[in-house]
Amino acid sequence: MQLHKFIGLTCLTLVIASCSEQQARKPVSHSSGSFMKESIQRNKKLVAKEEDAIAKIIKKDTANAYIASEKGYWYTYEEKSTETTTPIRGDIAYFDYEITDLYGNIIYTKEELKPQTYYVDKQNIMTGLRHGIKLMHKGDKIKFVFTSHMAYGYHGDDDKIGTNQPIICIVTLNDIKKDNSVKTQNP
Repeated sequence: MQLHKFIGLTCLTLVIASCSEQQARKPVSHSSGSFMKESIQRNKKLVAKEEDAIAKIIKKDTANAYIASEKGYWYTYEEKSTETTTPIRGDIAYFDYEITDLYGNIIYTKEELKPQTYYVDKQNIMTGLRHGIKLMHKGDKIKFVFTSHMAYGYHGDDDKIGTNQPIICIVTLNDIKKDNSVKTQNP
C-alpha cells in the first residue's frame, strides 16, 4: 500500500511540474474614453449654468460695476484704496472675509472665519482667493463672485458649502508684509 501511495504521489508531482507556464490574460474590457467625454460635457453644462446665474445676479446689481477676471471670476470694489502695492509670491497678506451664496445669504461671517494670514502662493487656499488677493491693494475691500470650480468645487467644504456651489467672498486686505523669515543668499 505504501508503494501505491508513493507511485501516485510521484505521478501527481510529475504532472504538476510538467505543466506549462501560465499565460498572461488579456484585459476583459477596453476603455473607449466615453466616461471622460461624458464628464467633460457635464462639467461644461454645470459651468455654463453657474455663469448664467452669476450673469443674472450681476445684471441686477446696478449699483456696482463688475470686472471679469482672466481667471474666470468676477469682482467689484466696495472700497478702493489709494495704495499701489499688491501682494507678490512670498509676501504675507493679512485679510478678513465673509462668504455668502449668490443671493446674499450669509454662509460664514467674518467672525466665524477670523482674520487670516496668508503666505502668498506658498499656502493652499481656495483657488479664487489665491488669485484674487494678488490683485488687491492694502485697504481694498472687494466682492468676488466665484463659480464652484474657483471656490470649493464638487466636494464643498464638508460643512456649510455644498457640492458645486458658487459663492461670493467679500474680502478686506488689511496689510501686506514681506516675509523676513526667509533668508536671502548673497551671490
